[in-house]
Formats: sequence, structure tokens, C-alpha cells
Amino acid sequence: MTDDVTSKRAPEPVGAFPHAKRVGSLMFLSGMGPRKRGTKEIPGVTFDADGRVVDYDIAAQSVAVFENVRTVLEDAGVEFAAIVDVTVFLTDIKKDFTTFNRLYAEHFAGPGKPNPTRTTVEVNRLPTPIAVELKVIALA
Repeated sequence: MTDDVTSKRAPEPVGAFPHAKRVGSLMFLSGMGPRKRGTKEIPGVTFDADGRVVDYDIAAQSVAVFENVRTVLEDAGVEFAAIVDVTVFLTDIKKDFTTFNRLYAEHFAGPGKPNPTRTTVEVNRLPTPIAVELKVIALA
């Protein structure tokens, strides 16, 4: 049996899919970016007059992604510490990995934190003008 999970606080999905899906004792989150609900705002992104990204702050985007993941899990009744696996998509691994990795460790590693397995890959772009996206699996 599966149940769709839709959060009223997390950013709206950019496609025809739920924020998460509960399958037995597992919770699978759809790819989560740093956008803000109800707006087109992306933390840390600077656009030019034509709407093209001219700069971004990977730290601001990373923290926003972490909070969006936490929000979806909370709204599903699942603790952040229940995360067991994370896949990270970065658009510029050479430039952003060190900062992302430091912030990830602050949020995901250590006592009382999930300390999940993780895979990090570089992609040449994501569906919206973001630099980071997380795919998360947690125990439900």
C-alpha cells in the first residue's frame, strides 16, 4: 500500500508528482530544491534584467533545501533523524562541493542527526534555476 504526501508548507512540486510517497515503512521524497512556497523566489539566486541567473549562493540554497526536506518529513509525521539515504545533485561540484559538504555535515551528521548514506553527483542543470537538489529516503 502507498500513500501520497503533500505538504502545505513546502514549495509546490514543479511537475505532476507528490512531495513524497509512503511505501510500507519507507518514505520516498521527490527531488527537493531550495524554492520558497507560493513564490518564484529561490534563496541566494541573483537574476539579470532578462531573468538569467548571474550568481547564486550555494550556502543559502543548501540550507533552504535542508529546511524544505525537514518540512515535508514533519508534515508526513516523520522525524528528520529517520533519513536513511540522500542523493545530492549539484550543478557545479568543483565550485560548490566543499561548502555544501560542510553545511551537510552540520545538518545531517552527529548526535541526534540522521547521518544517512549519501551519493553526490554533478548534473549540468536542474528543472528550475537552482544549483542543488536532494532526493531523500527515510524510515516512516
